[in-house]
Amino acid sequence: IISAYSSGLSRQQELLIHLVTSRRVFQNYRERILEYLSVRKLKADKRGPIICFAGPPGVGKTSLGRSIARAMERKFIRISLGGIRDEAEIRGHRRTYVGAMPGRIIQGIKMAVSNNPVFMLDEVDKLGADFRGDPSSALLEVLDPEQNFSFRDNYLNLPFDLTKVMFIATANLTDLIPAALRDRMEVIQLSGYTEEEKVKIAHQYLIPKQRPENGLNEEMIRFSDSAIAKIVALYTREAGLRELERKIAAICRKVARKVAQGKKKISNVTTQSLIRYLGPPRYLPEEEMQEDMVGTANGLAWTQSGGEILQVEATAMKGKGQLLITGQVGDVMRESAQAAMSFTRTRLESNNEMDADFFSKYDIHIHIPAGATPKDGPSAGVSMVVALISLVTRIPVRKDVAMTGEITLRGRILPIGGLKEKILAAVRAKLNKVIIPHANSKDLIDIPLRLRKKIEIFPVSKVEVAIQHALVNMEI
Repeated sequence: IISAYSSGLSRQQELLIHLVTSRRVFQNYRERILEYLSVRKLKADKRGPIICFAGPPGVGKTSLGRSIARAMERKFIRISLGGIRDEAEIRGHRRTYVGAMPGRIIQGIKMAVSNNPVFMLDEVDKLGADFRGDPSSALLEVLDPEQNFSFRDNYLNLPFDLTKVMFIATANLTDLIPAALRDRMEVIQLSGYTEEEKVKIAHQYLIPKQRPENGLNEEMIRFSDSAIAKIVALYTREAGLRELERKIAAICRKVARKVAQGKKKISNVTTQSLIRYLGPPRYLPEEEMQEDMVGTANGLAWTQSGGEILQVEATAMKGKGQLLITGQVGDVMRESAQAAMSFTRTRLESNNEMDADFFSKYDIHIHIPAGATPKDGPSAGVSMVVALISLVTRIPVRKDVAMTGEITLRGRILPIGGLKEKILAAVRAKLNKVIIPHANSKDLIDIPLRLRKKIEIFPVSKVEVAIQHALVNMEI
């Protein structure tokens, strides 16, 4: 498709195509942007699309919008919607009011001096609402292709055609966007970067950017690949690149101070010299289990900073059959623990070899460490079931296995989100196997092949199969 029409594109468009085709992680928007460029070449008066880039902070959503504008040789306008609560910010004020002005949409068109710019609506998930109106409702007319050909600003009081404008919205979480507004946008999920991708981006973009900003050149400071990888692993914990860029800038400032003091020797940043530049590591690698343990299972969690290993611990003590859950868990995770307890009791009480009164004579305590960190979600259900069955049967859980998935009372495993980030966390923790819901098998295509080769992935649909993979010499 590129060879069919790239000859008619500008140099910026060719660079953008090279960018989006060189990275597998951006497969979704790569295809969408290429399709749009193709249609624009064949039909110049095509209505502008409405796209929403959703993903964690720092993955390049705003930068991507700027690159699209440069590639299409259009003006770029950005407005931040975070905290806006007044509907007049979108539709404008009526001229009967003192200090009346047009809305931000018309103001942006005026600043661009163009009726077909790339218009970025940043942080659309952080709109507010109060007695002055709901700005998200005012955006419905702006972002609806069937209505925005006659958008009416209160100040102009005339219809204005927005069909030629390419609207790009950005959001961290799509769940916070009203359903009616979300339905008018094509949502493209941007996930975080792998460690290898961060190292390449640092060498190709971040370091060449920070060197001249701190008065340095290539003859004054050099970074090794291992040093960048160590900064990513031990000094930053994020899905994006902002903290990594800040760390590189901090190192450049310290080297600039040396150069200003007359030290002309080349500064080679290596893994051994990082402590001198950045101090001790801020984050330690996830602690892997030293041995197969009873009642402890490795779960996987998704956060806005990426994936995390979540150890689930269970213990029993004499009591009256109560279930205690600690670790600052939310309501959804608490309900998952109740479901895991009910399934475990149903599954094991039907086994004649088990003590039928076990669950009435003992209290069960489930704890998820890092108690100061709020945790919620249903994907720890499989981990809780495995920990409980290991506790009751006294069969250890394999130390090199992590698992994720929501469970039902009948023992089915339901799909979860954030699979890529969770598998990245398992690889980072040097685990060998990951148990995932069978319904998430389709999401494995988004995971680079080199990562899939580093770890065994077992899609399962029943809890009994997950138990066989997780427990040592377990026969169901």
